Amino acid sequence: MNPIDTAKPTGVQPTETRPRTAARTPDEEAAPVLSVVVPFYNEEDNVLPMLERLGAELEKIGRPYEVIAIDDGSTDATFANLRECFACYEHLRVASFRRNFGQTAALSAGINMARGKVIVTIDGDLQNDPADIARLLDKINEGYDIVSGWRTNRQERLLDRRLPSRIANWLISTISKVKLHDYGCTLKAYVRDVVKSLSLYGDMHRFIPAIASQMGARIAEVPVNDHARRSGRSKYGLTRTYKVVLDLLTLKFMLTFFHRPMLLFGAVGGLAFIGGVGLAIYALIVRLVLLQPIGGRPLLTLVPFFLIIIGLIFVSFGLQFEMMMRMYHESQKKPTYVVRTTLDRTAADETDA
Repeated sequence: MNPIDTAKPTGVQPTETRPRTAARTPDEEAAPVLSVVVPFYNEEDNVLPMLERLGAELEKIGRPYEVIAIDDGSTDATFANLRECFACYEHLRVASFRRNFGQTAALSAGINMARGKVIVTIDGDLQNDPADIARLLDKINEGYDIVSGWRTNRQERLLDRRLPSRIANWLISTISKVKLHDYGCTLKAYVRDVVKSLSLYGDMHRFIPAIASQMGARIAEVPVNDHARRSGRSKYGLTRTYKVVLDLLTLKFMLTFFHRPMLLFGAVGGLAFIGGVGLAIYALIVRLVLLQPIGGRPLLTLVPFFLIIIGLIFVSFGLQFEMMMRMYHESQKKPTYVVRTTLDRTAADETDA
């Protein structure tokens, strides 16, 4: 069964996958099918227009939904406006941070709160268009786990926004092997089980598709609208470029060496050790066979020992990180694999992970 059907309900309801004898609890009856997470940071003038437009579009979809607004430690009237909206909108849930923790933390908090089968994230500054949510959900219904928005008509300056973004998207696509045109677009739809299994830190929210691809997630991209900011000011600029570069190093490590750190540290340590031993042998040949003095040649006296020591240190780091990874998986009982579908005659139904 599809995670969500964007068609309005008719007299015939979807067939239950649970045994017919099992009754729904009140919590299950009230559980939304769709959860929309909206982070706000100093967006006091955009709170009400955003929630009104979002609510109107979600009503058109015609499925049970909830809107989770996260106030990321705003210093203006953002939370006060959210409090007023909470009294008027029954589908709204609000959480407010004590201080600004960043967009990744805000999205992570919203995802953790979400109860829907599909979770959509969207910016609260009205640059993302709530009308595009239905298009993302249509793609989810085709069997994809993650659908990312692609802002094809970006309403931003070229030099300090669009050009750095294009370079970053190319780098991320090259490193992760997941080809997306717009990693930075917040408007994305996720199947709940995929995104809730991820732990997000730092500024890693933009890399969710790349990280999820290692779990076998099916990823698609659809063009979406992009509107110019009407009020407030952007929280991003050229200063975030260096953060993206540093995050790319973390991403590369996570995608390639996270589960086998010895592959990285062992390779570097092995090359250094072999180089040091080779130079040491060459130094012995020069001194004992060719009878040439090497006291004034630091390349042959000091460098070999440094390389050997560095090699041993890197190999020991690799062993330590290997043990840490095993403790990580075993202590939290985290498997090193992800099951998509289970066929088991002892179970009541076929289960999709």
